[in-house]
Amino acid sequence: MTRNELIHQIKIKRSFLCVGLDTDISKIPAHLLDYEDPIFEFNRQIIEATADLCVAYKPNIAFYESMGASGWESLRKTWDILPKDCLSIADAKRGDIGNTSERYARAFFDQAHSGLGFDAITVAPYMGHDSVQPFLQFRGKWTIVLALTSNAGGMDFQTTSDASGVPLFERVIQKTNTWGNPENLMYVVGATRGQAFESVRKHAPDHFLLVPGVGAQGGSLYDVCKYGMTADCGLLVNATRSVIYASNGTDFAERARQEAHALQQEMERELVARGIV
Repeated sequence: MTRNELIHQIKIKRSFLCVGLDTDISKIPAHLLDYEDPIFEFNRQIIEATADLCVAYKPNIAFYESMGASGWESLRKTWDILPKDCLSIADAKRGDIGNTSERYARAFFDQAHSGLGFDAITVAPYMGHDSVQPFLQFRGKWTIVLALTSNAGGMDFQTTSDASGVPLFERVIQKTNTWGNPENLMYVVGATRGQAFESVRKHAPDHFLLVPGVGAQGGSLYDVCKYGMTADCGLLVNATRSVIYASNGTDFAERARQEAHALQQEMERELVARGIV
């Protein structure tokens, strides 16, 4: 999915919602355990219930890797049914020396090689250029660099400053900006960081931002839009637990749709207020 295609989907769906598929077999409704592949069945029903309300899906790869071979098969089947009008994001947070990163990139981007053909992947940039470049070399794919995350431990390093007073997360954005462009590079910025979006936008005025932390983690959609939205929206706001675990009963898909619809309505108001739709 190109940048223009993503912007088009945001405008026609009046939404910049990304639904996280962090599917935990210990949390899915008990009746699904009777299915041959409970994780896939859960994902299938969530996707069918929310596809018209969101523009992206983001499976968290750890929830599938932890299940071994069966988990990878659940992931492959899930990727296969993700709507083609939605950006598919592998939340894998990979990052290693160049030849290893090249293998990671093939694992998630090269369908002929691995059976998976995600549009985007999250990447940890700590090991530098040669660990990120293999992902950027895949034409038509997105690399989403961790910049300022929503977890409490993110403050341990990301906001520390050098002698010039520039925080590490700003240095990361400045440097990685020279490796890619707004057509193939995004940044992860946590919704709980609020006004820090202004600092992010100083260095990445046109890049899309993947924003976790709205919903169960308490991030403010209003603040995210106030400080982070661009003329093209420039945001993918992720919601996971508040949507997919809205109910653990047989009505889980219906309740997930209700939660996703409430977020979409809030997003539509923000898009309309800024003249984007």
